[in-house]
Amino acid sequence: MNPTPTAPAPGAEPLAAAATPHLRPVAHFTARDTWLNDPNGLLHHAGVYHLFFQNNREGSTWGPMSWGHATSTDLVTWSEHEVAIPNTPEENVFSGSAVADVRNTAGFAGPGQTALVAVYTSAYTSASSRPGIQAQSLAYSLDDGRSWTRYADNPVLDTGSSDFRDPKVFWYGGDDGHWVMVAVQAVDRQVVVYSSTDLLHWAPESTFGPAHAVEGIWECPDLFPLAVPGTDDTKWVLVVSLNPGAVAGGSGTQYFLGDFDGSTFTADRLCDSTEPADHDWLDYGRDYYAAVSFNDAPDGRRLTIGWASNWDYANDTPTHPWRSAMSLVRELRLVRCPDGRLRVAQHPVLPQAPSAVRVFDLEVPSAPGDRTEVVLSSGDPDGGTLTIALDGDERTVTLDRTRCGAVDFHPAFPSVDAAPLIGGDGATTHLTIVVDGCIVEVYVDGGLATLTQQVFPHQPLTTLHLEPSPAR
Repeated sequence: MNPTPTAPAPGAEPLAAAATPHLRPVAHFTARDTWLNDPNGLLHHAGVYHLFFQNNREGSTWGPMSWGHATSTDLVTWSEHEVAIPNTPEENVFSGSAVADVRNTAGFAGPGQTALVAVYTSAYTSASSRPGIQAQSLAYSLDDGRSWTRYADNPVLDTGSSDFRDPKVFWYGGDDGHWVMVAVQAVDRQVVVYSSTDLLHWAPESTFGPAHAVEGIWECPDLFPLAVPGTDDTKWVLVVSLNPGAVAGGSGTQYFLGDFDGSTFTADRLCDSTEPADHDWLDYGRDYYAAVSFNDAPDGRRLTIGWASNWDYANDTPTHPWRSAMSLVRELRLVRCPDGRLRVAQHPVLPQAPSAVRVFDLEVPSAPGDRTEVVLSSGDPDGGTLTIALDGDERTVTLDRTRCGAVDFHPAFPSVDAAPLIGGDGATTHLTIVVDGCIVEVYVDGGLATLTQQVFPHQPLTTLHLEPSPAR
């Protein structure tokens, strides 16, 4: 889940009320008229993609957490449903995952049924018998996710900790395999691994961390395999979100590559550097957090969604009555880069039919000596501009949102953020730029680096042009 964010700045709600409809994205999911944050329970079942999410059903800032629910058949067009797992006076429903228990290991399903099982963090309130404790609990659905019942003997895993959360559960092995849970001891910067044969009883297996970026607490882990290109091998990817202390400041999502034997994850590469830029990040922008992947996606695809915001200013962004959006769905694969290292590349799932989403594909000069700016604007001098600059000498791409409409609603929001140029032929860099309401996603050289940023232009960003960057 997440730490309690700072309170909204004075006057934040009147500013939000002045926002205009052009800021609501089309392909980036937003709640109808409430707050959302972390994606939860990502699952494909019976031809439907399920997106659950942290939701304050009482307002448009962070508050009592429930699991909201949306579904899609194409990963672009989402339908919001009633809250799936509501909070109670005794329990807030923090982040977690969902599985299809096709072997009926938990015994929830009757003949001819398949139980969908949500594994979530119970964050117990002062009104409960265990105030302040975070423990792992279950809810199940016997009607393909339309309604959910809490397990009568919750919680199923309670260590007595106040910072034990965000379980991601998946099946490891064949019919003789077992369930694996990765969760976090957040303030210890540790991923903890548990195993189970029935989802009801869990045994500790191993821990990983602290490692790499540890300035903030760790949250929302995920663990999954990806094929190594050109071989029959796989590598396991451990994803861990961090707040604060990310590469662009505030919230962010890092990853490790390594091996997993069903109980222990071992990283291929661990470095002692305290510089965030020396580690591996799923996104170099300010607005990509809590990224997790779908269980049981068809054809073995590894599909992820992140929360497109940052805890530094998430409560203050100028939209109304909704606040916050998800990222696009991204498909992940491994790529071997020119320096010989394997890295995760990400490819957006985009609308196949015409929509309000604007997608720009272009090649930009990036050889030594080249400095080029890609400028996105509304075509109106007062609408705001977003500048993406490529520096062939520094081998960086930067995104400047300091002149893009509303930027003064929070002091941490105006930013110029950078990602490395790590692919391509060195002479040019391929950019895919997706503009959808208040969200911009930039994919560099086939998604070897990405930058996701919120922007709040006074008018929609519709035009793009290139110009030489000013001399140093």
